[in-house]
Amino acid sequence: MGELFDQYPIAAKPKLGDKKAAFDEMFAAPGKVRPSYVKIHEALAAMTQSELIGRTEALASSYLAQGVTFDFAGEERPFPLDAVPRVIERGEWNVLDAGVKQRVKVLEAFLADVYGPQNAIRDGVIPAALVATSEHFHRAAHGIDPANGVRIQVSGIDLIRDEVGTWRVLEDNVRVPSGVSYVISNRRVMAQTLPELFQQMRIQPVGEYPNKLLAALRAAAPGGVEDPTVVVLTPGVYNSAYFEHTLLARLMGIELVEGRDLFCSNGKVYMRTTAGARRVDVIYRRVDDEFLDPLAFRADSVLGPPGLLNAARQGNVTLANAVGNGVADDKLVYTYMPDLTRYYLGEDPIIENVRTWRLEEEGSLEEVLDRLDELVVKPVDGSGGKGLVVGPAASKKELEDLRKRLIKDPRGWIAQPVVQFSTIPTLVEGGLRPRHADLRPFAVNSGNDIWVLPGGLTRVALPEGELVVNSSQGGGSKDTWIVGSERSTVRQFMPTNSTVSSIVAGQTAADSGFGSQQHDNSGAGFKIQQQQQQQTAGAALPPLAQGGSN
Repeated sequence: MGELFDQYPIAAKPKLGDKKAAFDEMFAAPGKVRPSYVKIHEALAAMTQSELIGRTEALASSYLAQGVTFDFAGEERPFPLDAVPRVIERGEWNVLDAGVKQRVKVLEAFLADVYGPQNAIRDGVIPAALVATSEHFHRAAHGIDPANGVRIQVSGIDLIRDEVGTWRVLEDNVRVPSGVSYVISNRRVMAQTLPELFQQMRIQPVGEYPNKLLAALRAAAPGGVEDPTVVVLTPGVYNSAYFEHTLLARLMGIELVEGRDLFCSNGKVYMRTTAGARRVDVIYRRVDDEFLDPLAFRADSVLGPPGLLNAARQGNVTLANAVGNGVADDKLVYTYMPDLTRYYLGEDPIIENVRTWRLEEEGSLEEVLDRLDELVVKPVDGSGGKGLVVGPAASKKELEDLRKRLIKDPRGWIAQPVVQFSTIPTLVEGGLRPRHADLRPFAVNSGNDIWVLPGGLTRVALPEGELVVNSSQGGGSKDTWIVGSERSTVRQFMPTNSTVSSIVAGQTAADSGFGSQQHDNSGAGFKIQQQQQQQTAGAALPPLAQGGSN
């Protein structure tokens, strides 16, 4: 099979005591390559290990030079991109595309309902207490009706393949999902790393994303606004996803602003510019709800202008995504998605959930407590894998502490079986080895159409047997190729090295000094830095460990 595959096992051995082996996406059996990976395998088999290592090192050097980095234990590192892509055939992707679109429709219907007539609650589809006790159900969002009815302009639906190769939804992210900048950047450098494969394979482009997003944001403008002013609201340069904020603003050709660049007057939002105040119609906000408006949420926040929610309630500005979407990210709401799909659409889910225990239901808590050492237990409002406990890997003390927390607050937790994510050949020390991966497709909703970015962000766990794929735990990513018999006629836009470098180094509206506050280590400037770093929903590489968060 070639030097690189000499030591490649057919499937990853389960690390956590599970008897089921993972589904390998390249190999169906020893020496038997799946059809979608034949050309990839042929190209890799023709390389020596040193040649592939050289190409991978070139990837890292390119990212480091461009500033495409992430913070790992206080150290700035190049974003880890593996040189072996993930490949999904067009026919299989069409099913995922339809499933993601269906999921977004249901989530939109649920949010419109829960902040409106609450029919699903009255009809007994989902308990009122569940919604009312969700940490991210914000009563302040009542009365804020989007102009075109869209609350989820951007969504990231996390998918995994189980041990038999079946795709399943692991988590919904409809607050401020991040990671799409790496999809765009990964594609550009991969085209330089494996140019021979781009010549041979019909790979669907990803360059449409900025235009699709901008069109959706413009479509969300308040009624009567023909040429809306759209801005990206960032927490600032200390936020780990700042690279993504700058990249998207530049590619969409719109201003990047911080809270200090905006102010509200007479129920309207304005942006400070060198030419004077300018009315803002749509804000693509990459700031968590709790920091958006000090009059509605955290009084000490300096990341959003006072009065922002009042302006939105009056219909004078659109916030994308909408305030209060986090209730749909609640992991307990996730367990009701099959029922909500049938209720709102009259359809069965195209992509099923992972089996999940609701601990408040009769008998569930007792069963989970008896099986703590073999299950994954997650806090329903957790993000970034915080609080998650993988039973087979936990110590006796950790399990005992968890037991007490579950008994005290069963509403705050769900439990799932340990799922062996599918594996993909990944270059690690020693050569190509199977490593577990997930997939985050990004969907853009304009109100008239839901468009799913072909492929999305594949995140891969680099340590052997590890299921945690987030970068903070040493994870990386792969370019995701959707291949088929028809090549898209859309131009494959990929930012050049100079474009990306200028985005990182260039001055933007957000750090142009329009506001009076400066980034320093004292007073208000230090508060800005602290609050930028507290932002969790915009992590540079969205964390996931058997279900992470935004």
